[in-house]
Amino acid sequence: MQEFWNKRYSESKYIYGKKPNQFLKEELSLLPAGRILFLGEGEGRNAVYAAAHGWYVDAVDFSKTGKEKAEKLAAEHGVKINYSIEDLSQFTPQQNFYDAAALIFIHLNDELRSAVNKKAIAALKPGGKIILEVFEKDQIKNESGGPKDEELLYSLEDVINDFIELDFEKFAKETIELNEGEYHKGKAAVIRFVGVKN
Repeated sequence: MQEFWNKRYSESKYIYGKKPNQFLKEELSLLPAGRILFLGEGEGRNAVYAAAHGWYVDAVDFSKTGKEKAEKLAAEHGVKINYSIEDLSQFTPQQNFYDAAALIFIHLNDELRSAVNKKAIAALKPGGKIILEVFEKDQIKNESGGPKDEELLYSLEDVINDFIELDFEKFAKETIELNEGEYHKGKAAVIRFVGVKN
């Protein structure tokens, strides 16, 4: 998978665009800037947006080419992000440290997904928020992006099971129109979730 993403991100253009995910943008507008953790951040569009709006940003991905493009985008915007190349299966974030953690279209096998989501919760301070947007199982019928393996897509039950210890602030399956670069375009079945740590 690391080789796959390094190759995909090696294109000169930003394959998911340079603008942030719309749901993330809306949610960050409701919060005071603080420390935020981005997991599986890829080319950096979301991390750079957060940094440009006053957040102290830590970003993690296992793609070297993703990091290079993220840092280039950060330089274009005159901001700094702290981007680490890490395998999420090995990564352990600082605990009780972040005001928010963002998981935007990060799709992993069940065991790793659950483990990474638990790490994201542990990284939050009390009152910190998880902001998550992922493809729901019905996305398998669409051509607008996401894994072609249904096992890697989320169900509502997956979100409930992984984040049950949080207070659910927003939780919905939605059909939206994606317009995020070449690989996220068209009608999409997503789950949008915001959870608050006690």
